[in-house]
Amino acid sequence: MATAGKNLSAFDPTTLTNCADFRIGIVVSAWNGHITERLLIGALEVLDAIGHKQASRRIIRVPGAFELPLGAQQLCQDQSIDGVLAIGVVIQGETRHFDFVCSGATQGLMDVMLKYNKPVGFCLLTDNTEKQSIDRAGGIHGNKGTEAMVAVLQMLQNKIQ
Repeated sequence: MATAGKNLSAFDPTTLTNCADFRIGIVVSAWNGHITERLLIGALEVLDAIGHKQASRRIIRVPGAFELPLGAQQLCQDQSIDGVLAIGVVIQGETRHFDFVCSGATQGLMDVMLKYNKPVGFCLLTDNTEKQSIDRAGGIHGNKGTEAMVAVLQMLQNKIQ
């Protein structure tokens, strides 16, 4: 496993210069909410660390991971939004439903990003077990919400330079 024994969520807020004024949209799946809320906390902690104002954030909630692309699209259509973070969790079950949801959400988010030429951060956990997701939502592997928000800000920062 690529993340075995690693917490990849450490970041240096001083490297995210000129990011405090970006308008950020976040779309969060309600499904597996006990995990997605922890991912959201990680993302918001990044914004707080760089002095980002709450008034420059828009958070919307959707039922599940499959609805993330539409939520991201609605945020991207707002001309004032600079970048979006999509947060969701899909845990492997006994059927192929997992494959269809993961594939559809992934392709949908990529399509939205390319259509609107805005970064859409990918924080969709696709784990085999609930424990694996919890480990990536503030557990032993850090917080993927943190990492994905840093990526969105880095993309925006690179765009303006």
